[in-house]
Amino acid sequence: MKFLDKLEELLITLLIGVATLITFFAVVHRYMSGFAIPGLQDLLLSINMSWAQELTIILFVWMAKFGAAYGVRTGIHVGVDVLINRMNDSNRSKFIIFGLLAGATFTGIVAYMGAHFVWENGAHYAFYNLFGLDLTDVMEGPTTPDLEWQTWVVYSAIPLGTSLMCFRFLQVCVSFIRTGELPHHDHGHVDGLDDEVLPVDIALYGLDDNLHPHDLKHTMLGENRRTEDKPVDADRRKEDLGGEPK
Repeated sequence: MKFLDKLEELLITLLIGVATLITFFAVVHRYMSGFAIPGLQDLLLSINMSWAQELTIILFVWMAKFGAAYGVRTGIHVGVDVLINRMNDSNRSKFIIFGLLAGATFTGIVAYMGAHFVWENGAHYAFYNLFGLDLTDVMEGPTTPDLEWQTWVVYSAIPLGTSLMCFRFLQVCVSFIRTGELPHHDHGHVDGLDDEVLPVDIALYGLDDNLHPHDLKHTMLGENRRTEDKPVDADRRKEDLGGEPK
């Protein structure tokens, strides 16, 4: 399961690494081909790199789809939750669960429709051909202009990435039901640098920024921080957060 917990990071790292190398070599190839160096220029001109841009675009599309799933898992997606944050714990919990399940439903529908599109766009033909089945009235599907790959391979990013996004919505929902906590992403954190020690105990994820829904765990600020890990009523929350949300 540890592999699954870091699946998006592994895929995104691999894709962006390959895209960076391809772009680097394509640029070097283009500029070095302009120098009249005996032997080297002829060698470079004999190498066809016209496919590099198309492959880089495909890699970035796949990165975007898996990056969206990463955003759900880490809480990096921004949402405007002014109304939800004004509710008491009980009502806010219900709306958060509803929102997560709505996200899972939407991404599940997109994943299903994407899979159907990929199947009809050439995957049907590819699998039938692989297993030696009857190909009568089965469309082979178009190919990409430069790489001449089957387009269903490229479009597979939609059902695969969105299915993973749906799974992450459900995963976050189950975790919230069990613990009352949502994933949060600290935009001010920089890997490799030590985090600043705050002079008082501040619940960073309980701030009234209205960018994320308040969960049921991080609520207290400063000296008024909570000492018990249980939901508090609305009046106590207002007191802890310094009054009504701004």
